[in-house]
Amino acid sequence: MYLQRDDHIKGLIRLLSLGLRVLTLIEWRVRHNLSQQQKSLSGLYPGNPRRATARPTAEKLLAAFAEITLLWIVVDETTYVHLNPLTSLQQDILSLLNLTTDIYTQLAQSETKPP
Repeated sequence: MYLQRDDHIKGLIRLLSLGLRVLTLIEWRVRHNLSQQQKSLSGLYPGNPRRATARPTAEKLLAAFAEITLLWIVVDETTYVHLNPLTSLQQDILSLLNLTTDIYTQLAQSETKPP
């Protein structure tokens, strides 16, 4: 990537820094809660679903949400919304992040139009 303007370079650095901070916060929160509960998390490794870890990476945690599908189907001015249910692993991750599953289920209940 080639950027010519200084303000574009600063903006890109700030955006990347923000993303890194979010990843670090996710990782720290899950690891902290796992250590507090003296538990480990299994199901993050596709080739070995029974492998458990007490120090998951943010990339593995986010990859657990890769198969989410939100469908908006509009037929004769009627909108149908379908959202995959959360797996137990995804529910565990949200719980470790101190988030409720409501933030997920509200996606299907949103009355806004699709993007």
